Amino acid sequence: MPKPPLLAERGGCWFRVPGCGGPDGELHVGVEADFRPALEAHPAFVVDVDATAEAVAAGGHPVRRADPAEIPGRRRFFTVDGIGNRLEFLAR
Repeated sequence: MPKPPLLAERGGCWFRVPGCGGPDGELHVGVEADFRPALEAHPAFVVDVDATAEAVAAGGHPVRRADPAEIPGRRRFFTVDGIGNRLEFLAR
């Protein structure tokens, strides 16, 4: 989605995230000159866990299932993006 002109000058990008039975959300991604991947801090996305895990694995990325005891009743997994940032995907 387009960024406002004054913010667009700073780089990064924004995405509209369709709601899962609710309103749409937004994901704003910034740029840092001294970047290092976030190994612990991470965004979490509510998704169809099985379909997303299948797509992530098909794209050649690791799928690490989370311990179900950590958040009872929430199926979830972790992966890393192309530059090593941690990402979490969980079921509603």
